[in-house]
Amino acid sequence: MTLTPGAKKQRVALFDLDHTLIPFDSDYEWGEFTIALGWCDASDFKRRNTEFFADYQAGTLDIHAYVRFATQAIRDHGAIKSIAAHASFMREIVQKGIHPAALALVRQHQAAGDVVAIVTATNDFVTRPIADVFGVDELIAVELERDASGEPTGQIRGIPSFREGKVARVQQWLAKRKLDWDSVESTFYSDSMNDLPLLEKVTHPVATNPDARLRALATERGWRILELF
Repeated sequence: MTLTPGAKKQRVALFDLDHTLIPFDSDYEWGEFTIALGWCDASDFKRRNTEFFADYQAGTLDIHAYVRFATQAIRDHGAIKSIAAHASFMREIVQKGIHPAALALVRQHQAAGDVVAIVTATNDFVTRPIADVFGVDELIAVELERDASGEPTGQIRGIPSFREGKVARVQQWLAKRKLDWDSVESTFYSDSMNDLPLLEKVTHPVATNPDARLRALATERGWRILELF
């Protein structure tokens, strides 16, 4: 899309989810919830999850291997039981952890007429209901491949919205709206250095509840730092 001289750009507000809009990792908490349900072995899950988290912090996470691991419980127990369990997870864990300040920030952008989207590396099964609580229709998440009966296969469909993949997925999303990077004024809120590719791509990067490395980089570059929690 090419703007005519003097045309006003569409404002777009993009939000990471875990530790940005919510003060915890939704994938991790869902895993802990499935342990409490007796759906997986606690010691084995915690050991493997710790290994994956170390890779994530180091920037070496194999997102495909992680998604196979993270979806094992729902694949073992099936979509119907998993959806019911996730509804309980939302009531008992997620909704109690949502801060009014995070909701207010999203509402502020919506009221200003911005197009709002959540862009997360957590899969769509876990995050779609969370996005709904925030009143955000546009969710760019890791899309789980499903078989003909609607059951997750453990594979990822399309480009995973992780690291550089977030830039690619947002670009696809913009194109569907007949927009591109040059025709929007974009803001992205994130806590993590793993989101550096998208933070560097947008007009206004906002380090939100940032980890130590992102805080240092944001300070160095003069990026806005926001503490929601």
